Amino acid sequence: MSAAGQAMAGGGPSSRDTSRLEEGERIYQQYCASCHGSEGEGQPNWERQNTQGELPAPPHGPEGHTWKHSDAMLYRIIAEGWRDPWNKTERLTMPAFEDVLTPAEIRSVINFLKSLWTSEQRHHQAEESVGASFPTQSE
Repeated sequence: MSAAGQAMAGGGPSSRDTSRLEEGERIYQQYCASCHGSEGEGQPNWERQNTQGELPAPPHGPEGHTWKHSDAMLYRIIAEGWRDPWNKTERLTMPAFEDVLTPAEIRSVINFLKSLWTSEQRHHQAEESVGASFPTQSE
């Protein structure tokens, strides 16, 4: 479990963890909120294909499914972009951010997303991340 996840699960975060969560929220608001919502609420009807045959951006809070993915998978989706396999189009509906965000910034965003989940969801996600953690990269 990440330091931020441990802090959230076990009481108040340390000032270092708070700083990382604030950085993650700042980056999220700048790059992600326009599609996923300022509160992580996602786009309306996110579970149904739109007129282009694409699924809208999902929520990142407890009602979504982000918490079901490992750290490695979430990192890859943000870094490389994503095309939902159910989409009828071939384009990436989520753009890649590996040329925009540093590895540390991507991890900060993911740790911010974890703050939107219930403790049970954070626990499940931490178990999913065993053996599938963030990639190790130089900053």
